[in-house]
Amino acid sequence: MRKTFLYLSLLIGSNLSAQSSLMDSLLWLNYEYRLEQNLEFADSAESPLEEEDRQNFSSLDWYPVDTNFIVWARIELTPDSKPFKMPTTTDREPVYKQYAIAHFELGDSLFHLPIYQNLGLIKMPQYQDYLFIPFTDHSNGFGSYGGGRYLDLRIPKGDSLLIDFNRAYNPYCAYNGRYSCPIPPRDNRLNYFIKAGVRYEPKH
Repeated sequence: MRKTFLYLSLLIGSNLSAQSSLMDSLLWLNYEYRLEQNLEFADSAESPLEEEDRQNFSSLDWYPVDTNFIVWARIELTPDSKPFKMPTTTDREPVYKQYAIAHFELGDSLFHLPIYQNLGLIKMPQYQDYLFIPFTDHSNGFGSYGGGRYLDLRIPKGDSLLIDFNRAYNPYCAYNGRYSCPIPPRDNRLNYFIKAGVRYEPKH
């Protein structure tokens, strides 16, 4: 996973005039990411799945990769934002701070999506530049997990950020009740149907 993030950072820092080449590379990275996720879910040491589900696991259910859901966002930093406790699916209350607001277009609509940092997590060297986007959209309960999905990103060098919704993943509590998962804030509701990333089919 770290290798993928590094390669993606190098691409973003390259000449942006080569948009076609960049998009081809991003498509390849998406397929690599999906393979990594499937391997992680199948691994008994890393999988969030309950044991019976893991033994029957073959692959996560993904929407087809769609380049329409790969967007460049303008980043508006929010250095004066105050720390707050983000509610979770349990009584755990991790402390987050809004890092920035991402401004981008999907279809014909303009969106303003808050981006957060976990103030406990960024104390660890490997997560100092880690960014977190929890979000909900019209697909929740209609193809994707009802409680929303997440995106993991890294702090960009400039004032723009590549957001790839094809990498949207479900909270671990979607698969196993022993996990405590952040609940996306109301401001992170997207008035759009994000047909990208991991799907979700509830157990019956």
